Amino acid sequence: IGPDFIHSVEQVESTEQEQKSVKDALISAYEKNISTRLKAELCNSDVNSGMNAKEPSARNDKSEQWCTSWWHQFKVLLQRGVRERRYEAFNRLRIFQVISVAVLGGLLWWHTPASHISDRIALLFFFSVFWGFYPLYNAVFTFPQERRILIKERSSGMYRLSSYFLARTFGDLPLELALPTAFVFIIYWMGGLKPDPVTFILSLLVVLYNVLVSQSLGLAIGAILMDVKQATTLASVTTLVFLIAGGYYVQQIPAFIVWLKYLSYSYYCYKLLLGVQYKEDDYYECSKGVWCRVGDLPAIKSMGLSHMWIDVSIMALMLVGYRLIAYMALHRVRLR
Repeated sequence: IGPDFIHSVEQVESTEQEQKSVKDALISAYEKNISTRLKAELCNSDVNSGMNAKEPSARNDKSEQWCTSWWHQFKVLLQRGVRERRYEAFNRLRIFQVISVAVLGGLLWWHTPASHISDRIALLFFFSVFWGFYPLYNAVFTFPQERRILIKERSSGMYRLSSYFLARTFGDLPLELALPTAFVFIIYWMGGLKPDPVTFILSLLVVLYNVLVSQSLGLAIGAILMDVKQATTLASVTTLVFLIAGGYYVQQIPAFIVWLKYLSYSYYCYKLLLGVQYKEDDYYECSKGVWCRVGDLPAIKSMGLSHMWIDVSIMALMLVGYRLIAYMALHRVRLR
């Protein structure tokens, strides 16, 4: 390494230090001289009097007076979010991806006879797996991609974190639930599952419930790590564990690790879908002229079809818990 190169490196380092010091000086000058006055001009007269009495360093304090109400912030953020993400949620690639998988799955399970109960169970597990992992991977990218704009807008005091988070949550509902609804409409009837309107509606509700829980976990992972690569890696490991412990591939899990399946929302979704389609006292034609009890089938016996409301409650706890974790993780994001 020649001396000229070392000299150029030292010049670059000194230039970076100067730029950093200039940036810090500008931020400090803004905080002291402009921030309070500028924000007071944007607020109404009542808030203006309160803002003038504050010290400039208190602009991010919890007792800060907001220029707009929480409800107004929520409405504006909700409208902006829906307008931004409707093209992402309903782009041609995603629609083609979901519809093609639904049609292909419907052709593979085309009008499965009631006697082929193993194939029907496999289709129900496919429901829980596909709509347990697909929304998760989409949700993982949410907060890491919006990190810069979130920091910029929150550091300028534009809105509360709670209004942003709830607007993001409610704005995603119609966008994220439309495609799984179309998916279930296609593959349910093509697959020849129980042709009962009530059973179909309950199966659809279970799938949509699973979508919300998996999306919540994806939001939590993305908010905690705030890095796309790390979040994707953790999501891959998590989904693999949930897939194996979902109750379909391994029916007799060793006692020392059996607790793992109770962490998997795919396990509860799969169990609920089985409970909607079958009762333990139902019978199916296990061989020609021989009828067997559904509850005695090993795949269903290992899962059990009782205490469905407990499974619904556990998934509700997961739904709320994952979103609370995501919200608390966003509080840790530094605004500088």
